[in-house]
Amino acid sequence: MERRKVTIQDLQAKTEKGERFTMLTAYDYPTAVIVDKAGIDAILVGDSLAMVVLGLPNTVSVTVDEMLHHCRAVARGAQYALLVGDMPFMSYQVDVKEAVRNAGRFLKEGNMDVVKLEGGANMAPVSKAIVDAGIPVMGHIGLTPQTVSKLGGFKVQGKDSTAAQQIIDDALALEDAGCFSIVLEAIPDRLAKLISEKLNIPTIGIGAGPDCDAQVLVTHDMVGLFDRFTPKFVKRYVNIHEQMVEALKQYKAEVASGAFPGPEHCFTIKDDILESLY
Repeated sequence: MERRKVTIQDLQAKTEKGERFTMLTAYDYPTAVIVDKAGIDAILVGDSLAMVVLGLPNTVSVTVDEMLHHCRAVARGAQYALLVGDMPFMSYQVDVKEAVRNAGRFLKEGNMDVVKLEGGANMAPVSKAIVDAGIPVMGHIGLTPQTVSKLGGFKVQGKDSTAAQQIIDDALALEDAGCFSIVLEAIPDRLAKLISEKLNIPTIGIGAGPDCDAQVLVTHDMVGLFDRFTPKFVKRYVNIHEQMVEALKQYKAEVASGAFPGPEHCFTIKDDILESLY
């Protein structure tokens, strides 16, 4: 069956039928091609690129222009997946008009299909304004990396009754604001299940247990390409970092010994032409 571009309606239809969908990150053209070939439903150009691609200590330093640069690269590589542009820190918190304008840039300049922003009830008015402007919004609550300093580090959220109720209220507020889906990050699995049951829109879990309507991971984490740390909720399916190091060591050894390049890697010239040159 011929593949076609994934839409918001496709993801919502899967949820209504009880089918889970998938989302992974990509930050460049070749990764987007690979994720797309794997049949992943949605690609998130996440602000996590600040850490896993740019080597920054956290996500707050990345700019809108840097995000758009990577969004355009991903859009060139992905033909089918729904493309989600992650709005970076301070691109939507200061002013609603500025938030709408920046969200529009992700569609106009970054070639994204939708945008994602962090925050619960406090960001519901911003989400609503962006949605009202005709731009679909994916919410993000629980552990919100852009405000990790306020949260006291990368910690599980919603563990006591007050915090758990706040996350439920946040989810309902974002749904009322018009968000088409919500990422639930690093919250107890049964709380995520409860929220998923309460909402009429899909929930996308990352460290939120198996009962969300979808799952998302940072691709560099799950393939072992990012080596600084691996969150507990990540399953590492392969260790590309180690494989690449070993491959590069082999290359170095073969160059030193003269084994590379071999005859099969060389271009030839006719004997008579070579003689004439001598």
